[in-house]
Amino acid sequence: MAPQQNTGAGAEAELPEYAGHYRLESCLGSGGMGVVHLARSTSGMKLAVKVVHAEFAKDPEFRGRFRQEVAAARRVSGAFTASVVDADPEAERPWMATLFIPGPTLSDHVKRNGPMPPAQLRRLMAGLAEALRDIHRVGVVHRDLKPSNVLLAEDGPKVIDFGISRPKDSELRTETGKLIGTPPFMAPEQFRRPREVGPAADIFALGSVLVHAATGRGPFDSDSPYVVAYQVVHDEPDLTGVPEGLAPLVLRCLAKEPEDRPTPDEMMRELRSVAASYDTQAFIPAQRRTAETAPPAEPRVEEPESPRPSKGRRLRKKVLLAAGALVLVAGGSLATVQLLGGGPASPKDTAPTTSPAGFRAWTAKPVSGSAGSEGPVRCSYGAGKLLCARPGTVFALDPSDGRLLWRHSAAKTRWSAPPVLSGGLVQPLADHGRRLEALDPASGKAHWKRNVPAYDSAQQAGGMLLLTRADGTVTGVDSASGDTKWSRPMPGHTGHSASAFFSFAGDPLAYLASVSGDGASTHVTAVDPTTGDVRWDARLKGALQPFGTAGGSVFFTAVDRVYGDTQAVVRYDPRSRSARKVALPVPRQSAHATVRGDVVYLLAAGGSLEAVDMGTGKQLWNIETSVSRGSAPVADARHVYVSAADGRLLAVDARKGTLAGQTPARLGSNTGEVVATIPDPVLADGHVYATAPDGTVFAVNSRNPAAW
Repeated sequence: MAPQQNTGAGAEAELPEYAGHYRLESCLGSGGMGVVHLARSTSGMKLAVKVVHAEFAKDPEFRGRFRQEVAAARRVSGAFTASVVDADPEAERPWMATLFIPGPTLSDHVKRNGPMPPAQLRRLMAGLAEALRDIHRVGVVHRDLKPSNVLLAEDGPKVIDFGISRPKDSELRTETGKLIGTPPFMAPEQFRRPREVGPAADIFALGSVLVHAATGRGPFDSDSPYVVAYQVVHDEPDLTGVPEGLAPLVLRCLAKEPEDRPTPDEMMRELRSVAASYDTQAFIPAQRRTAETAPPAEPRVEEPESPRPSKGRRLRKKVLLAAGALVLVAGGSLATVQLLGGGPASPKDTAPTTSPAGFRAWTAKPVSGSAGSEGPVRCSYGAGKLLCARPGTVFALDPSDGRLLWRHSAAKTRWSAPPVLSGGLVQPLADHGRRLEALDPASGKAHWKRNVPAYDSAQQAGGMLLLTRADGTVTGVDSASGDTKWSRPMPGHTGHSASAFFSFAGDPLAYLASVSGDGASTHVTAVDPTTGDVRWDARLKGALQPFGTAGGSVFFTAVDRVYGDTQAVVRYDPRSRSARKVALPVPRQSAHATVRGDVVYLLAAGGSLEAVDMGTGKQLWNIETSVSRGSAPVADARHVYVSAADGRLLAVDARKGTLAGQTPARLGSNTGEVVATIPDPVLADGHVYATAPDGTVFAVNSRNPAAW
């Protein structure tokens, strides 16, 4: 492929053929700071790669800003942003690669099709509100939200282009006399006091974006950026043409003072009341088209116009603006990013509330402090108790009200799993620990203690503890007595390719899976945990990871060995020795899965949750949950439940794939801490139990998520 030519003004004569190992195929767009290319990875995955202009690559300060843009974009990667795949800010020509999102920008869509009808506007507003909620939760302010930075994908709007980012504690500061942003979509405080801009500025920009989507123009219009700046600070917005049902909420977004604007969560609640049919499903079914192949303009549903607010009415005292003193950054290409402070306050130690169904939901904080570096609380259900562990502590809670029943001190190791009831005793598993103990579920006192040889993984199954070493040797320890019952090698499961045992509720067998070095096949062995006898042995195609059993079959995710994306779901029936593979519509990054009946539920990094019917081989539904990092899903007959990294618990209707309810976030003070895995929710007796980063354990009624 010959070097690409760029005829844009001021651009380089030739553009590179590669950015890193990504092949650049065509130009998607060019701006003042760089060029965005359509590119492909070695596996054929489509990417959007931003390559910085050579003239800016020579500027050390610009490189510093670009590094911060990359860091901010990585931090906010989620359901409503373009996930960062790779980047090299230190390259001769710095570049950043994100997933390619097919779909037009909101700006192009409005130019091509005219103003959006009310139903699309509501969904756009809801999607952007959820996007800002995700962005703000990780401590970022976009500061340049505008129609050209919103992509209309099939699964909802995506916010892109975090510009040249600036963390709050960065040494790179906004230059004196310069305003960063695009004037028609900037908040008043961005002109008054640009160093103090917070998340509410993005809400103001959202209001301006909605007016543009509804009318084709902004709420403050002029050919002069200075006049626009004056209008933003002093004048009331022009909402002529905004649907009557949305105009009051848009007006609140455009309040002059940040504290008068709604939060993203408040917007979501109000939008649900505006339209009972609200959801965030696809609303732009068409893929990205050129102007030649664009469809005709969409018919507009006329609604009564909302009265234009009086120019004399003011929401807050105005601050005089000297327009001549402004130095604006042309095109708004410098969209800075700030980091926010801590999260919400921790709940009280025990705070029960009564739901409409009569169950008293509760929140408890059984151990002092927030999770922090000690790791999250992990729980299971057994012996009529909620059994939980955290490094250095094992404890039991009363599942009806969250009361602490007992606590047991343990070695401060990294817990690999929650304690479970096996052999009638509580079994706390310490990762790589050499000293095992089992506790009386009534008192928490040690029933037996044993020293064992070093092991690489441990798994409870069928009343036994299975300890596995890298050389493939497995030792079976009786959970009730602590006695070693058997020890033997498992042929074909040695070295670094060996996996830990997997066991699943209601299944008497344990499963060991090892992927071949080239990723072409997976060796699966089913073992009777009480004797160590092999019940069946199979070699299946592809790199597979078991995640559940149902109806006598074992279910696996098929994973791409290079990028780790989940590409398909496999059901293996050992009785007929047959396998069925169902490819996913699109590969899913770092997907967690569970199975109920013959339906598999998968949650991917970024928040995509989908249901796949293994009987028909079809996807039943897909929803973007806004959970950028989540637990494995768990399911009952009504709902699918997922825990988020910010402490939320979400419930999705298992039949329809719509959000049924969610709890508030519980981040605590350690908002910068990141755990490797999110603890799974626990289902028991019609209740859902979950844990949060602030150290709390809480319970809600699984039958009524809308009341959470």
